[in-house]
Amino acid sequence: MSEFLQGWKRTDYCTNFSVDNVGNEVTLMGWVQTRRDLGALIFVDLRDRTGIMQVVFDESLMETDFAKAEKLRSEFVIAVQGEIVRRDDETVNENLPTGLIEVSVKRLKVLSKSKTPPFEIDDDKAVREEKRLKYRYLDLRRPTMQNNMMVRSKISAAAREYLTDNGFLDIETPMLTKSTPEGARDYLVPSRVHGGSFYALPQSPQTMKQLLMMSGFDKYFQIVKCFRDEDLRADRQPEFTQIDIEMSFVDVDDIIAANEGLMAHVFKKVMDIDIELPLKRIPFKEAMDRYGSDKPDTRFDLELVNVSDIVENSGFKVFSSVVKNGGSVRAINAKGCVDKFARRQIDALVDFVKIYGAKGMAWISMKEEGMQSPITKFFSEEDINSLLERTGAETGDLIFFVGDTDKVVFDSLGNLRLKLAETLGLIDESVFDLLWVVDFPVFEYSEEEKRYTAMHHPFTSPKDEDVDKLETDPAGAYAKAYDIVLNGNEIGGGSIRIHDTKIQKRMLHALGFSDEEAQENFGFLLEALKYGTPPHGGIAYGLDRLAMLLLGCSSIRDVIAFPKVQNASDPLTNAPSKVSAKQLLELSLKVTE
Repeated sequence: MSEFLQGWKRTDYCTNFSVDNVGNEVTLMGWVQTRRDLGALIFVDLRDRTGIMQVVFDESLMETDFAKAEKLRSEFVIAVQGEIVRRDDETVNENLPTGLIEVSVKRLKVLSKSKTPPFEIDDDKAVREEKRLKYRYLDLRRPTMQNNMMVRSKISAAAREYLTDNGFLDIETPMLTKSTPEGARDYLVPSRVHGGSFYALPQSPQTMKQLLMMSGFDKYFQIVKCFRDEDLRADRQPEFTQIDIEMSFVDVDDIIAANEGLMAHVFKKVMDIDIELPLKRIPFKEAMDRYGSDKPDTRFDLELVNVSDIVENSGFKVFSSVVKNGGSVRAINAKGCVDKFARRQIDALVDFVKIYGAKGMAWISMKEEGMQSPITKFFSEEDINSLLERTGAETGDLIFFVGDTDKVVFDSLGNLRLKLAETLGLIDESVFDLLWVVDFPVFEYSEEEKRYTAMHHPFTSPKDEDVDKLETDPAGAYAKAYDIVLNGNEIGGGSIRIHDTKIQKRMLHALGFSDEEAQENFGFLLEALKYGTPPHGGIAYGLDRLAMLLLGCSSIRDVIAFPKVQNASDPLTNAPSKVSAKQLLELSLKVTE
């Protein structure tokens, strides 16, 4: 039968003891990892969140408690009292922090028994993710997952420490807010009191933190849950956590400086890594031209090269027509890789870029015996030489070309660049490469909606010189916006906000809102802007993504205690689920089949 603690108090965690504690009487508590029965001796690996301590039950030193030790099984929760002793030389385990010591047990309490778990609590045992998430409370006992959660906690603590020490106030904003258009779909919450009306769960505290700036709280932060009803990927969840920051009386340089200090503090506290400041800044246009991405991984080369001017009047109609229709032709030179890709592998890369909209991909192979390519026959010798010179081609190189709209070219070659680097082992995984991408466009054109939408959000300030382009030249308007990128992943993004009512109205008009629609959706903000609004701006970090990257995980599910799966469901609780007819009636709702 299980026993309660009855006054027993844990002395410390398992791995907080060393040879310096030999002879100490201790009380340890945790889970049975493994049990080895040698008859008169029973060895148990006792596990808590810090690691393992070997505890030894010796029949000659115990009375009734030895009989309880014989019945121990994996994942029983136990408490032991005993003396820390040094292990015999032949039993030392150099793979454990506690490998030089063990506890000679005098008393045992079984606090809770366990069924046989559906999988072993062992990092070395492969378990399907579906089963891991169904029994997440068991999966979280694994040392890797325990470490992930502890590192995530350290990131939050370090961020909170830095921001608090630098005068930021931790202020909560509402979880039940107003649904507004733009951005991803909202999660809606029906109101019982106001039948037929709905709250929305916040996609971010954006408007609320701007209102806090108008309220005089000139330095705000919050570690906050946000919600977006969107299709999931490895680095997306329907609910996620932001480190949310806003400041008043600042410009772009002020916000970047404060956040570089934050990142330096987090990296030092959590990873013991010194970040060299200031971080490099790359304008959006340069990032796209060089890397085909607004979140470039600059740990390796393989930069894009624009050859549009060379091929525009060539005999290769596939390329020349693209340029004449407003597109571009760009190339990547995989230097020294000509012998690393067989023809079938090149064909596989052609199929790969088609995923991103490319209709095909041309290539030139610079072999020792001469240049090989299916496209060189369409070019003059002068054009060939110009292409080779522009791309820096030498014997041993393999050059890839894509021609299409800029979006397709950037998507295709940007992703090809990453695939080549991964295939060729060009990425130093030990490096943390932080940088800023700045000067984003205000708008991006949505082919689906056939209109311009806000690249960041409708409250992002255009550059002063581009305000008049909001209506006349939306494609040419650039913003006071910035993203911080880590190893090719955006970990945070922000901007200086619009603090002038007239400019905010012009921005909403440029996005297609009528005066009535602007008032209906954002009237509370437009009204607040009239009462003395300081220049302000901020940033929001994806805490989940930052933790994932610092830990080297492949999915943010591995740094979230209870994540959702690909279809936004929870295998542990079976959410979402149906509710009773009574609940629907109270909420004035009717569900259609």
